[in-house]
Amino acid sequence: MRVTRLLLSFALALAVIVPAGLRAEEPAQLRAEEPAHYTFSPAPPGIVTQNVMLYLAGQAMHSQWRAVVSKKIVGKDSSTSFYQWYVSIYQIDNTTYTLRYQSPANGAPLDKVARAGGGGSMYFPLQEASIVGAGQFQTASVDELVVSSHQTGADCGAATITVFGYNPTTNKVVRKVTVDNGCTLNAKIVRGTNGGLDSLVLSGPYYNKTAPMCCPTKNKASAMLKYTNGRWMQSPNYYTLTQGAK
Repeated sequence: MRVTRLLLSFALALAVIVPAGLRAEEPAQLRAEEPAHYTFSPAPPGIVTQNVMLYLAGQAMHSQWRAVVSKKIVGKDSSTSFYQWYVSIYQIDNTTYTLRYQSPANGAPLDKVARAGGGGSMYFPLQEASIVGAGQFQTASVDELVVSSHQTGADCGAATITVFGYNPTTNKVVRKVTVDNGCTLNAKIVRGTNGGLDSLVLSGPYYNKTAPMCCPTKNKASAMLKYTNGRWMQSPNYYTLTQGAK
């Protein structure tokens, strides 16, 4: 028993944490190293809930990016705090990460939270956001960022999965594809094998065109989202897919 525990402890000591977007079979030393001490310009608003490194422009020296999710309180009532959530995407410049895209300031997936009409203490929409991870969906060794968000104004709200990428032609961070669904929508990155590209498994209720939010056509559904032949394709076609920039 003691030998078994020693071997287990040794194995855990050798374990390596895989950064967002780094495949398990991909040696960490192949990726450019991040500066030991870095800053953000400007700093993410409010309280940071997630902060991950990835490689939106490929794996070269000084090619690191960081995606940060944060939230900032905008109001309170007797029992609830209301937050504006942010998704901020930064690119390294020497030892400073410079802001390249921020939602809601630069667009989707998040809306600007505002006080409800009539001067009440409520703020809408209610929001939350999280980083699912980074995947190589279109080009090997080039990461794309997957973000999950949910906003509620009434009923169960709407959920969105957004894939962000970098367009070297325009030198801009762009939304590559967006998938929406009523109430809930989850995403899981499936790593490609034998050099293949990654894909996304989407899961949540399925509503046909006439189904009300209370009564999904199928309570538990799932679909595969992948980039093929120059387009994002979903199979089966359960959720609302919007093609973005190339």
